[in-house]
Amino acid sequence: MFIGEYHHVIDEKGRLAVPVKFRARLSKGCVVTRGLDACLWLVPEEEWQKLAGKLAGLPIAQANARAFARFMLSGALDATPDKQGRVMVPEYLREYAKLEKQVVVAGLYSRLEIWDKTAWEKYRKGTEASSGEIAEQLGALGV
Repeated sequence: MFIGEYHHVIDEKGRLAVPVKFRARLSKGCVVTRGLDACLWLVPEEEWQKLAGKLAGLPIAQANARAFARFMLSGALDATPDKQGRVMVPEYLREYAKLEKQVVVAGLYSRLEIWDKTAWEKYRKGTEASSGEIAEQLGALGV
C-alpha cells in the first residue's frame, strides 16, 4: 500500500528517485502516465494491468470513454527503476504536469502521484479547507 507525502527532486536528466519504502513494490516494473488534476501517476505493473483492462473495456461508441482511454493510455510509459531507485519521467509528461525540479510524491493506496511542489501545496490547502464538505458528500456514499 502506498501512503504518505514525500518531497523529492527531478534531476537534470528527468529522473525521479522513488521513495525508498516503495522501491521493492515497483522493482518488477511500473508505468508512469498522465494523472488527473495535472499530476502524474506512477502505477505498479500489476495495478496498471487492472486499470488498462478496465479502460480497454469502456464502450468505444461513447466519445467520453474513448477520450479518457486515450488520455490515460497514449501518455503511458513502461518504466523500471534503476539501481538507485530512479524512474525516468519523459519530457512530455513533465510538461503535462508542469514539473520543475521540486516535486511531491504522494501515496494513494495502489498508485503514487507525482506533483509539482507548488501545485501540490495549492491543491492540498484547498482540499484541507474543504475537508468538512468533502467528508459530508462522501458520507452519502457510505465512506
